[in-house]
Amino acid sequence: MPKPPPAIPDAPAELTADWDHELAAFGPDPNAPAAAPPTEAPGPLASARAALERLSTWVPIRSLARRHRRRIIDHLLALDPQDRYLRFGYPASDEQIRKYALSIDFARDEVLGIFNRRLQLIALAHLAYAQPLLGGEPERAMAEFGVSVLPQSRSRGLGRRLFDAAGLHARNRGVDTLFIHALSENRPMLRIAAAAGALVERDGGESAAYLRLPPESFGSQVEQALERHLGELDFQFKRQAQVLSEFVDSVAEVKAHFESSGRAAKE
Repeated sequence: MPKPPPAIPDAPAELTADWDHELAAFGPDPNAPAAAPPTEAPGPLASARAALERLSTWVPIRSLARRHRRRIIDHLLALDPQDRYLRFGYPASDEQIRKYALSIDFARDEVLGIFNRRLQLIALAHLAYAQPLLGGEPERAMAEFGVSVLPQSRSRGLGRRLFDAAGLHARNRGVDTLFIHALSENRPMLRIAAAAGALVERDGGESAAYLRLPPESFGSQVEQALERHLGELDFQFKRQAQVLSEFVDSVAEVKAHFESSGRAAKE
């Protein structure tokens, strides 16, 4: 194995300063690196601007509970074989999906979902926390993240939104690492993790990603509470809109029935 070339000693600071002074007479260096753009100092204005940016791309995310198991099962059963393979790491059958959904411990884990206007669960995330030991403390301050998005709702950043929300929920529960175990061919999932700054380790056909989370703060607690409140309001609004739509359809159907009966009586 060839030896690395010896390191070249740096020139003294005095000589470097004199040489720069001499070169300054010929004008600015065209090959000099571009100056870094000025960074805005952290403060109320920067925080408000960041909040507005998040609000402009806001997606309503709702925390799910035991009563939503049926919706969770319907969502996972709607995945095609390839999507099931990428989500679970194996071609999960309908029965295996039902067993998985029924085994979710809502008292320990968190399940987040995104609904469309028809109240169909189009994106689902499962945040599984480490099981506590006999002493009551978790083995590691780590949580595993898994996500699935229906084909018609992809390319809209829903997976990334669920990942960000899961990271927020995890840090507010004292978790310092978000973990993802995925197949190496599951590029969308690994791309989401890498874009968030996670360390991705590949081992043949499988990959693992580790994202270090900042500690919880008053701001993160407020953000999660606001997210939960807005997600619930959005769901209830969509539910009321669906009830109103069904009522209007029923009235139109009854009206059409009476009109057809009246025409038949005249004939």
